[in-house]
Amino acid sequence: MKKLLLFLVSACVMLGANGANQLEGTNQGMSPIWDDNRLVGIDRYDSYFGSLWTYLQGNDYFSYGVAIAIIAVLVAFSAHYMVVGPKHFDHHSGKVYAFSKYVRLVHLIAAISWVILVPTGVIMMWGDLFGGGFFVRLMKNLHGIATILFAISIVPMFLMWGKRMLLSLYDIKWMMIVGGYLSKIKNPVPAGKFNAGQKAWFWVAMLGGFVMILTGTAMYFLNFNTPVLSSVFGLTQVEVLRLAAIVHNIIGIVCAVFLLVHIYMAVFAIKGAIHSIITGYKEEEEVYILHHYWYQELVKNGLMKPSKFEASYTNLK
Repeated sequence: MKKLLLFLVSACVMLGANGANQLEGTNQGMSPIWDDNRLVGIDRYDSYFGSLWTYLQGNDYFSYGVAIAIIAVLVAFSAHYMVVGPKHFDHHSGKVYAFSKYVRLVHLIAAISWVILVPTGVIMMWGDLFGGGFFVRLMKNLHGIATILFAISIVPMFLMWGKRMLLSLYDIKWMMIVGGYLSKIKNPVPAGKFNAGQKAWFWVAMLGGFVMILTGTAMYFLNFNTPVLSSVFGLTQVEVLRLAAIVHNIIGIVCAVFLLVHIYMAVFAIKGAIHSIITGYKEEEEVYILHHYWYQELVKNGLMKPSKFEASYTNLK
């Protein structure tokens, strides 16, 4: 009887030790479940985009890239604010109706989504610094919700602003003088209702945002079939995920920079400019100086009278 008990105890100890090894993953190579047969069809990390992804992610290039870009932009804007300073326009003259309630509502939805998307995306890039866990998971969920908000706004924004955002020849002139923002002197600049900088941000947000929706969706759901990509480009599901992560992070860094530029221009570089997307009205002098060709269009179409500021500045041809 003692021998039987001793045998049973020994057997339990051996099974328990073996089970512990399986849980710890120390004996997976000997298991028919965890051997190479389980990985059939999954590309190794040293193939295709695997090596590029592990190189970029493993060396924290994405995390440091977004951090350096944000710091550089903040330093540049601080220098601009201290050296050149914000532009001030007359807030006691006429006002020009620029944005309808519908436009402002769509812009508000897009603005809320981007204000959530960028910081939550940055936090996920630096997830280990924030300790991972509940907080980073919360940021991931907020990122997903904000993506839905942006997806709702992307089509209305394209329909209401797409035509106005097409590039014109005078946009080249605007870019050559950086919209006059490097000078303290106020002179009419070549710009329509939207200047070249706003147009650049629009297309980055629209096209880049659309690509980020696609790549983000791929990474969120993970398990999906891509027969078209497999047949046309020869990419497996894992390769699509790796490429999606690379593209998503790179475009995300670009979008973070453009969003900061957009916020700086609306809140700091032009005093009171942000009120136009809240009330719908722009100051007459601001329209005359910063959107001079739109001003000429409004006067030509009888939508506003010639401005009193024509006596103080030279009209652009």
